Amino acid sequence: MRERWGASGISGRIDGGGASDGATVIGGMEHRLRADSTKCIDPIDGVMQDGSRTLVMNPISGSGDHAEDVRIRAREMGFDVRETEGEDDAVRLAREAAEEGVSELAVCGGDGTINEALRGLEDADYLEEVTLSVIPAGTANLLAGNIGVHDVAHGLELAGSGPVRSVDVGMAEGEPFIVSCIAGLPAEASTAATSDLKERFGTLAFLVTALQEAASFEPLSLEIETRNGSGTEAWAGEAIAVLVGNARKFVEEGGQADMEDGLFDVAVVERMPAGNLVTEAITHRILGEGTEHVQHFPASEVEVACDGPIRFSRDGELFEREEIELYALPRTLDLRVGEDYDPDPNGVREE
Repeated sequence: MRERWGASGISGRIDGGGASDGATVIGGMEHRLRADSTKCIDPIDGVMQDGSRTLVMNPISGSGDHAEDVRIRAREMGFDVRETEGEDDAVRLAREAAEEGVSELAVCGGDGTINEALRGLEDADYLEEVTLSVIPAGTANLLAGNIGVHDVAHGLELAGSGPVRSVDVGMAEGEPFIVSCIAGLPAEASTAATSDLKERFGTLAFLVTALQEAASFEPLSLEIETRNGSGTEAWAGEAIAVLVGNARKFVEEGGQADMEDGLFDVAVVERMPAGNLVTEAITHRILGEGTEHVQHFPASEVEVACDGPIRFSRDGELFEREEIELYALPRTLDLRVGEDYDPDPNGVREE
């Protein structure tokens, strides 16, 4: 659990003194600064490297027009480029890189490819040992958008040298996620969104599909329990969605959640007439502050139970469960971020 910024970034927040040598106190917790890896010169092309660098790339993610440029640029930067050829390949490639002691792992693809890489790192018990860079080449690129990485070129610019923050990682049934884990209508919509819709509407494909699915969607009968430092809260009833955000905030104006507070942003969208759902979704009011059909819980742990199997989407990866437990791993992953990333989006931590 470390915190550092590049030379042009902002220094870590320091709350008080008393830290041991080589450490800083952040949010009341001691965070040790990791020294830079030993630099070495690649014997073949003379590229300066910072420890071991690997890039895992999905060459057909999104429009697929990024692959050749990324290959060339990444190799110039000293990355060993490894490409996926099918489902779960990024899991294997990231796990292998971890087993080889990689210090810098860049992932080029969409949120699903990034989630696969996280699963590989978790398999190797390596989430806390690596610095991750994101090169967004998917359809929605939700993680990139929430950490201030604008496009492929920007991701490459940050890879291996951009500012680093130690961010929370969510766990759902033993598997990691970094953006969100959702159930109900949005998860069903992500399944139904066809490649044709994604090509035609891009990031709007899931909204278009959700509106199409709304009229026929059967609400979920759920029992939900959330826990944080203030205690336990429970909710039971019929809902059309459960939204557990880590990098992504679902209430008020949405946008980036606090990725460094050890808490999920949990929203439960209660059952409502389909016409109301469509109207409120179109006007972006469904998750607005004060919306009567939405319950909001900040939580470090969440339990969800249903009277039958329901589909969950964990960073876009789908699975079914009748019950699920989720918990946050505070400031576990070192992640390179852009200048637009806000380490305290809610303005609650003191300088």
